[in-house]
Amino acid sequence: MQPSFVIPALLLVTAALSLAAAAAQGDDEATGEDAYPPLWERAPGSLMDFPVEANKILINAWNYLHRLGMYKTLINSSSKYFAASRSQNAGNILWGLPLQHGWQFRTGRLADPSSATSCGYEDGDLLCISVRSWWSCMNYYLAAIPFLGAVDAGLFGQVPHEIELLPPEEREADFCYSVAGCRALFPELMDSWKAYFEYLLSTDNRAMSPAAFSSFNMDDALSLMWKAHVTSIAYALPKFQDSLEYLSEPEAAFGEDWANAVDFIAATHFSTDLVNTNNFQAFLPQRMLVEGDVPPDISDFSPQQNRVLLYLKVLHKANKLSGGLLLKLWRKAMSTEAGREIGRELIENLASSAMFDPVGMADDLKGADLTALLLEKEQFQH
Repeated sequence: MQPSFVIPALLLVTAALSLAAAAAQGDDEATGEDAYPPLWERAPGSLMDFPVEANKILINAWNYLHRLGMYKTLINSSSKYFAASRSQNAGNILWGLPLQHGWQFRTGRLADPSSATSCGYEDGDLLCISVRSWWSCMNYYLAAIPFLGAVDAGLFGQVPHEIELLPPEEREADFCYSVAGCRALFPELMDSWKAYFEYLLSTDNRAMSPAAFSSFNMDDALSLMWKAHVTSIAYALPKFQDSLEYLSEPEAAFGEDWANAVDFIAATHFSTDLVNTNNFQAFLPQRMLVEGDVPPDISDFSPQQNRVLLYLKVLHKANKLSGGLLLKLWRKAMSTEAGREIGRELIENLASSAMFDPVGMADDLKGADLTALLLEKEQFQH
């Protein structure tokens, strides 16, 4: 392997996003029902839309509409901070969370993968979210924790009732259900989400005046949001490794590839607003992967979907072979606004590059000599 391996390898993450970015060019707004998660209009949109019993707001996070309602409440309550970016709250960078949740629901990834129950299936309880689903358990840490972090930060103002999330039927100890409970178990994680919402609240006075709105720094908001996002995944990923056993080998590998890619995406401060996220998700698989699915040759996937799956796989392999050095190098390259701007430009430009060969790079990685990578890392740091 040539010492110049690191540079094309660092571009892998931009290739994974390139197709979506190209599709986004020229799109100003997302419109129509398809722009929103499934059943968005039926989800609770405020705290008082959830059931109240014994002076407690009770939220069943294992019901799709209730979990979606936590996201909808966050989106609605933070809308004023993003009024200057796009109309109709489309610029809210929290859209990535409910849209990803909706994609998981639409593609069957929240259903019981063991098929031991009817949870999440059309001939059973379609709105049920299975605790046996790796995707649903990972998503819990990107739904319940942000929501309770917002409560802790005061995003919803004075809450008239205590808020309590209902536990699942299994693995109750792997989750938390209240602000106090989550803070006791995951103080660093709660602090990271609380910091994001406290930043929004700190701009309150300035956001009320359109003339002063420029003092709200979108890059600062994205930095805090992505820091909290990757912290959620870091907490959840080791906890639910055993849940991958319920999945086919290709689906389990894709889940881990996706989790790895998020670290790289986060470093670019990718704006997860309504438009960008919808364009990005158009190239994610429309069903769960099964045995025999090998990108780039999955017959019922589009060429773009096949290529994105392959990019994610090669990126994950490169990062594993480097012992995580690839991610460290990428983060260093993206540590300045100038670097992130270059990264975003690469994302746009690589979409049309016919010279990028992930299959060839994957073959190169199989017997890669990491001495060159270590040498280039040392040169990079100097």
